[in-house]
Amino acid sequence: MNQTTSPVGDVQQPEIHSEFKRDMGFWGNLALGFTYLSPVVGVYTTFAASLAIAGPPAFWMLIIAGVGQLLVALVFGEVVSQYPIAGGIYPWNRRLWGAKWGWMSGWIYTIAINATIASVAYGAGPFLSAFLGIENDPITNVLLALGILVLATLINFGGTKFLANVAFIGFVVEILATVFIGIWLLVAARKHDLSVLFTDFRPAEMQDATPFAIAFIGSAIFGIYLYYGFEANGDVAEEVQNPSRVIPKAMRMTLYVGGVASMFIALGLILAVPDFGAILDGTATDPVGTIFLDTFGAFGFKIVMIIVLVSYLSCTISLQAAASRLMYSMGRDLQLPGSNLLRKFNRKRAVPPFALLFAGILPAVVVIISLLSADALIAIVSFAAFGIYLAFSSVVVASIRARIKGWRPAGDFSMGSLGWVVSFAAIAYQLFAMYTLVTPVPDVPWYQAWLVGLVGLVVLVIGLIYLFTVKPHLRGGGVTGDAATGVVDLRYATPISQSEEIVDLAIRLSGGKPHVYPNTGASIPRTEENTGDEPRQ
Repeated sequence: MNQTTSPVGDVQQPEIHSEFKRDMGFWGNLALGFTYLSPVVGVYTTFAASLAIAGPPAFWMLIIAGVGQLLVALVFGEVVSQYPIAGGIYPWNRRLWGAKWGWMSGWIYTIAINATIASVAYGAGPFLSAFLGIENDPITNVLLALGILVLATLINFGGTKFLANVAFIGFVVEILATVFIGIWLLVAARKHDLSVLFTDFRPAEMQDATPFAIAFIGSAIFGIYLYYGFEANGDVAEEVQNPSRVIPKAMRMTLYVGGVASMFIALGLILAVPDFGAILDGTATDPVGTIFLDTFGAFGFKIVMIIVLVSYLSCTISLQAAASRLMYSMGRDLQLPGSNLLRKFNRKRAVPPFALLFAGILPAVVVIISLLSADALIAIVSFAAFGIYLAFSSVVVASIRARIKGWRPAGDFSMGSLGWVVSFAAIAYQLFAMYTLVTPVPDVPWYQAWLVGLVGLVVLVIGLIYLFTVKPHLRGGGVTGDAATGVVDLRYATPISQSEEIVDLAIRLSGGKPHVYPNTGASIPRTEENTGDEPRQ
C-alpha cells in the first residue's frame, strides 16, 4: 500500500492510500444510487398506505419530498466533493465536526441501513411468492428473503466493476419497465382524468374527523420513504473515478431520474385505480397487484413480477454495498465492535469481505426475528427511514456549524454563498420529514402509536452509552474536525495504481509480506495487524 505525507497544520501526517480500485464511473455510480432509491420498490411499497391517508392528492408529496431531498443532496455534494472517503455520512461528520459526532451518526446510520436491507428483502417475499405461484406464509417469506440476501451478498463479492455492471443492468431494466408500465397504464388502464389529483375522495366521516391539510401532510410517507439512496453515491467514493466531480453530479441525477420515474409510475397507478373508496376504507389491501393483474393478465402479470423482483434485488444489492462500505470505514478506524474483522480487505476482489458478510448477516437476523415476533420486526423496520433521515440531518447540521466556524467548501462542486440558504432549507425539510415519521398513529395502544420514536430513543441511548463507556472516538481515524482549517487531508482516498497492485500480488504469491513500492522509497510491512486503521509509520 502506497504511503506519502500530507500537511496538517505544521505537521507532516502520513497519508494512507485506499485499497479499493477506481472501477466505477459516472454511470455506474448513478446506477448504484438509482437502484438504491428504486422507484418501483418505493412507490409499490407505500402506494396503498399513502392513498389510504389522503387519496390521489398524495401524488403531490412526491414533488415536495423530491425538492426537499434535492436540497440535502446539494449539501452532501459539497461535502463529498471535498471529502471523497468511503463510508459517507460517518467520515463526513468526523471531518465537519469531530469524532463523537461522526461516531453517533455512523452508529445510527448503520442500524438504519441494515434495517432497510431487511425490510426490502422481506418486502420482496410476496412478489416472489406470486411469481412462483406458492402460498406466502411467514416461514416461506423468511426463506425467500434469506435467499435474496444470499444472492445479493454473492453479487457484491464480485467486486466494484461487477457491482457497477449489475447496478447498471438493474438501472436500465427499471427505467425501461417504468416507462413501459407507466405508458401502458395511462393508455390501456386509465379510469380517471387528472382532476382526481385535486379531489378529496375521503368519506364524510374522515373529512369531519381530520382536516385535509393534516391528512395531506400524513401522506408525505409517499415521498419520504422513496427519496434516499443518493447518499450511496458517496459511500463508495474511493471506488469512483474523479469522485470530487462525478459524485455530486451523480447524486443530483439520481434524484432527477428517480423522481421523474417515480412520479410517472405513480401517476399511471393512481389513474388506473378503479375505486379510491376501497383503498380509503381498507378493503383494497393490494391495489397495485390488482391493477397489474387486471391490466396485463396472468401471463403479463408474471412478466411484471419479474421486473419488480429485479428492482427489489438491485435495491438490496445497492443497499448492502453502501452498508458494507460504511461498516468498513468505521472498522478501519476501530469504531465498532468486531473492527478487527470489519477492517479486513480482500485485495483480489477489492472488497471488504467481513463488512459485506455483516451487511448480509445483520439483515438476515432481523428477518429471522419476524418468526419469533412480528412486532419486533415491525419495531426494527419502523426505525429504518427515521434513522436514515436522522443521520442525513446530522450532516446538514454539521455542515452549517462548519460554515459558521469558517469552512468554505473546497471541492470541485460548491454552491458558494447560496450554500447557506440551501443548508437551512435542507434542515427545515429534514425536520418536517422526521416529525412526520414520529407522529403517533391514531387508534392504537400508546406504545404502538409512538413506536418509531421509542425505537429511535433506544438506538440513541445504546449508542450514547457505548460512546461514553467504550470511547471508540479516541481510537484510530486520523484527523477530525478539520473542515474549518482549510486543510484537505484525504487519508484513505487515493487508491494504489494498477502497477503497484501487480507488484503486491506477485510478492504475495511468492510468499513474501514486506513490500517496497517502486518510486516511493516507502517500505510497508504487510501484516494482519496493519491492514487499515491507523497511520503506519
